[in-house]
Amino acid sequence: MSGANVSSVVRVPYNARHPVDLGERRAAMEVVRGLHNLRERHRGCVLTIGAFDGVHRGHQEMIRIVRERAASLAVPATVLSFEPMPREYFAKDDPPARLTRFREKAQAFAAYGVERFVCARFDARLRAMEPEAFVEDVLLGALGVKHVVVGHDFKFGRNLRGDVATVLNAGARLGFEVTEVPPYTLDGERVSSSRVRSMLARGDLDGAARLLGRAYAMTGKVVHGGKLGRTLGFPTANIRLHRRTPPLKGVFAARVSGGPLKDAPAVASLGTRPVVNGREFLLEAHVFDFEGDLYREYLQVDFIARLRDEQWFPSLDALVAQMQRDAAQARSILASS
Repeated sequence: MSGANVSSVVRVPYNARHPVDLGERRAAMEVVRGLHNLRERHRGCVLTIGAFDGVHRGHQEMIRIVRERAASLAVPATVLSFEPMPREYFAKDDPPARLTRFREKAQAFAAYGVERFVCARFDARLRAMEPEAFVEDVLLGALGVKHVVVGHDFKFGRNLRGDVATVLNAGARLGFEVTEVPPYTLDGERVSSSRVRSMLARGDLDGAARLLGRAYAMTGKVVHGGKLGRTLGFPTANIRLHRRTPPLKGVFAARVSGGPLKDAPAVASLGTRPVVNGREFLLEAHVFDFEGDLYREYLQVDFIARLRDEQWFPSLDALVAQMQRDAAQARSILASS
């Protein structure tokens, strides 16, 4: 897996805001973008593979097992994931709502103790790779796996011919161990990214948080907006989503962190802003009792409770009256949460 002259290895700092017990603070996680950037020093790891959209509690269990095996073998706990996600690649015209974009996923991996994140480009070449070639060229040749941790329904390779049995047989033949992880369930129901999406779409933020192990959040850099909120007495931090389809829409009670803020109470709107005939999805957060400048800050918005749908108003006065009601409701919810 060679061919690049410039390495694409970056460092992602540990993010202590994720509620997981990691014991002592961990070192920065290494991110390798592209299989062509793997080098000899990257060989030797315990690996898990998947899309990991949302990095929910089922994914966290996979990572916990990877960390345990990696510690026993004194090799890095490693995740192999893909951009775009395979489901996005196969459904280009109507991709599923994305829970976590690349940077959010990397931050979550770092928080849950992953030591190396390898991100492979999912393209026609990777899609066409035979399962046996993927195991021998990528898992063994490029990554030098000592142990592979996969879910019970793991599928991979050309026409999804590869499965857990393929990996188990290859491990026995090529000399690496394999752990098959059963479905992770809560109250008898399997935790999955699709369930998280479904809960977010219908506004069940408590249910989604339970599956995620944390409040659902989005992150991004604050950009200049039209300044309409400021003229109406509700200045907002405007965050572009870098998602074609968000998993939730509407107006929310929220908490905002980043820059000078830490869990600051806010009311947030996520939608296309029909009042101004907007088309692009935008996240706008009005932080209560804050007057500083957040432009270019990188913020995290935790969605705590859904207040209502986004809607059109016949006048700015009607809009302001509703914003005042939203703010009062959000303050009340956040004061008791």
